[in-house]
Amino acid sequence: MKTDIEIAQEATLLPIKEVAANIGIKEDDLELYGKYKAKFDSHFMDEVKNNEDGKLVLVTAINPTPAGEGKTTTSVGVSQALNKLGKKTICALREPSLGPCFGIKGGAAGGGYAQVVPMEDLNLHFTGDFHAITSANNLLAAMLDNHIQQGNKLNIDTRDVVWKRCIDMNDRALRNTVIGLGRRVDGVVREDHFVITVASEIMAILCLANDMADLKERLGKIIVAYNMDREPVTAKDLNAVGAMAALLKDAIKPNMIQTLEHTPAFVHGGPFANIAHGCNSVQATKLALKLADIAITEAGFGADLGAEKFMDIKCQMADLHPDAVVLVATVRALKYNGGVPKDNLAEENIDALSKGIVNLEKHIENLKLFGVPVVVTLNQFATDTEAELTFIKNFCEERDCDFALSQVWEKGGEGGIELAKAILRTLDNKESNYKPLYTYDDTTIEEKIETIATKIYGADKVVYTAAAARQKKRLTELGYGNLPICMAKNQYSLSDDPKKLGRPEGFDITIREIYVNAGAGFLVALTGDVMTMPGLPKKPAAEGIDVNDDGVITGLF
Repeated sequence: MKTDIEIAQEATLLPIKEVAANIGIKEDDLELYGKYKAKFDSHFMDEVKNNEDGKLVLVTAINPTPAGEGKTTTSVGVSQALNKLGKKTICALREPSLGPCFGIKGGAAGGGYAQVVPMEDLNLHFTGDFHAITSANNLLAAMLDNHIQQGNKLNIDTRDVVWKRCIDMNDRALRNTVIGLGRRVDGVVREDHFVITVASEIMAILCLANDMADLKERLGKIIVAYNMDREPVTAKDLNAVGAMAALLKDAIKPNMIQTLEHTPAFVHGGPFANIAHGCNSVQATKLALKLADIAITEAGFGADLGAEKFMDIKCQMADLHPDAVVLVATVRALKYNGGVPKDNLAEENIDALSKGIVNLEKHIENLKLFGVPVVVTLNQFATDTEAELTFIKNFCEERDCDFALSQVWEKGGEGGIELAKAILRTLDNKESNYKPLYTYDDTTIEEKIETIATKIYGADKVVYTAAAARQKKRLTELGYGNLPICMAKNQYSLSDDPKKLGRPEGFDITIREIYVNAGAGFLVALTGDVMTMPGLPKKPAAEGIDVNDDGVITGLF
């Protein structure tokens, strides 16, 4: 079987202006980045804002194996399938981070015959959005340290600087650093930190902003430090907003590319779901809704992370109302959750499947808490047996979930027809009564965290470290208690311990730190040992990536 990159490189792409024309978009509405990539002119979004919205379908998943379970592949494949069935469909996806591309998980362009292309461009530099976000983040850091060096008029407490630098790479050595070493003119010595770009607050702001005015207002609210009176110091206080917005003037515009079958794909923004809110931009999602019968979007990692944040943060903030959820599972992930080692997942094991399927059960229950109908799809592998598939199908139908096999990796849109029909049945026959898990103003920080931890994760209770308890109290006093919660948690387990697979019971969730992303408009609660700057594995994917004399890239997946 050909690799993903080989399939992508052999594909025949349409000029992006032709893909756009197929859904009624004129060339003048686009800003072309070569033949196959474009951004939307900001005026175009105003032109279509009064169009009737299509249906919104979220794609999420169970807790994955380290390789992931195919949410993007499913999103791309079923959007192709829906178009085959005559439904004008657009997929609205996140942009990949360089960290996973060179780490262990690979890129985020889908796979097999359900990919968005050009695959190499998307997985590497694309249209420069991540570079712009990184630059804006680090400009703010530079202006902060320069302000301190030049006399510190704002009386910033250098022991209470909270703004971190960022880079879009897995680099554990940068997690904790000391800056300002050397001569007096080289800056004030202090401890500093790096996060990966997808964990930067500016990434979240870009994805939640409605337009440039909203972006600038949110940028101004970013808290960079506290002064000696323990009052917040913001980016606006540093007069940094205009320059940051200038760096982001193109990055805020949604990108358009295509799938292998020329379905339009709006790919914009890319926060991780384990350490950020895990959804593509509000602008791209809303634009897809204005132009399509059905907009397919995704949220990162398992439904305990991405889907919860999609429902409680993105939908509440942007006034979105999802009509259905597709929950992606694989036989191998269910066996993995049933205790089977990664090397043995290809072997039939109904006993392990019956133990691991409780993970799927919990995610079904969780999604139903939001009042949105659920379709379960099994991303099928060649090693799956008939007995295993039948077992899962019966399990889902017993829980009032439509069920469909997906073979989009192997067959593209044709392999997603069964799933597409299941989605259409659900949209036609089941009403969505979307409601968030909690409201912002009527609950305290503690109540919101406890709601997520007990109802979504299944924890007995929440435990706070002494530092987190102090932060919770301080943030409430500063007036941030009414913000939603963005939980930072490992993706492999419903608990904060990645080794507790399946559906763990009798555990506590430990909150070790809480901080405010005032510009994004949420509080981040760090659980367990989750890191905002990942590291590379023992054998990183980067070792297998190369480019030949003709400029053809190999080894990217």
